[in-house]
Amino acid sequence: MTKTVFLGTVAAVALTTGAALAQEGSTLQQVQQRDELNCGVNTGLVGFAAPDASGNWTGFDIALCRAVAAAVLGDPNKVRFVPTTGQTRFTALSSGEVDVLARNSTWTFSRDTDLALDFVGVNYYDGQGFMVNRELGVTSAKELDGATVCIQTGTTTELNLADYFRANNLSYTPVNIDSNAEGEQQYMAGACDAYTTDVSGLAATRAAFADPENHIILPEIISKEPLGPAVRHGDNNWGDIVRWTLNALVAAEEYGVTSRNLEELVRSSTNPEVQRLLGTTDDLGAMLGLDAEWARRAILAGGNYGEIFAANIGEQTPIGLARGLNAQWTQGGLLYAPPFR
Repeated sequence: MTKTVFLGTVAAVALTTGAALAQEGSTLQQVQQRDELNCGVNTGLVGFAAPDASGNWTGFDIALCRAVAAAVLGDPNKVRFVPTTGQTRFTALSSGEVDVLARNSTWTFSRDTDLALDFVGVNYYDGQGFMVNRELGVTSAKELDGATVCIQTGTTTELNLADYFRANNLSYTPVNIDSNAEGEQQYMAGACDAYTTDVSGLAATRAAFADPENHIILPEIISKEPLGPAVRHGDNNWGDIVRWTLNALVAAEEYGVTSRNLEELVRSSTNPEVQRLLGTTDDLGAMLGLDAEWARRAILAGGNYGEIFAANIGEQTPIGLARGLNAQWTQGGLLYAPPFR
C-alpha cells in the first residue's frame, strides 16, 4: 500500500510539473534557449558515468548525453551532468531539474506508467547478479542462505532479491545503501557478504578495486534489466529526439558508419539508409525540429554504439564486458534500430 501511494504521489507531481513545463515551452525550446542540456547521471559508476580528478565526466551513459547535446545544440560539451541516486533520479526528471535521465535505470511497467516517464529505448540489456569475496568460498547464489546483502534502496534490485530468495527458500539480511559508492565501501569493509546489483554495475565496481581478482561475480542472473534513457511523459517531440539519437548510434554501427569514416561516407555512400541517416537525402531532421546533420554530429560526438561500448566498458577496458545481448541483431544480439525512412 505504501509503495502504491508513493508512486501515485510521484506520478501526480510529474503530471503537474509536466503541465507547467508545457506552458513554458517544449523541452527542445528550453534546452536551446538555455544552450545547455541537463542530463541526469549516476553519482559515480566507473565505465558508465564518473568524473575524473579534474571533474570531467566520462562513460557509456555520458556518451549518450553528449550525443544528444551534439544533435540538438551542435556541441557535445554543452552538457551539465547532474548526479542522481536511485532515490532521487526520477524526481529530478519529473521536476524538470534534468531534461533526460541517462542513468542505468531499468524500464519497468510502473516506472513507465505510474511515474509518468517515457523510456525511449534500451541502451544496455542487463540482469541482476551477485558479487562475493573469493575467500567466502561461495560459487553459487544458492549458497548465500543467511547472508548479509548490500542493496541500493529505490531500485528494482530490492524486489528481485526478495523474490529470488523467497523462491529458493533462502534467508538474508539486507544492508541498505543509497549509492554505488556507499555499496562499495560497505562491501569492502565487510558489512555484507555479498553485493547485488546489475551485473554491469558489479563489473564496474570490481574494476575499481585494488584487488579485482579476489572478487567473483556469481553465475546466476536473477532478473531482466533493460536499461535505457528516460524523458518526461507528455513531450513527444523531445522523446523522439532522444529516441532517434540512440537509434542513430545503433544504426550507424550496423551500417559501418564510424566517427572515423563518417565524412567520407557523407560524400560517397550509395546506401539509401546511410544517406538518410547522414542527411544527404530526405531531411529527416526537419521532422524533429532539427537540421539535416543532427545524426552526423551525434555519431561524431563519441562514435557509433560499438565504438562507445568498446571505449568505455568493452573487453579491452578494466570493466571487461563482452557484447553478449548487446551485440547487433546481425551478430546474435538484441540491438536493432528501426529503419531511417
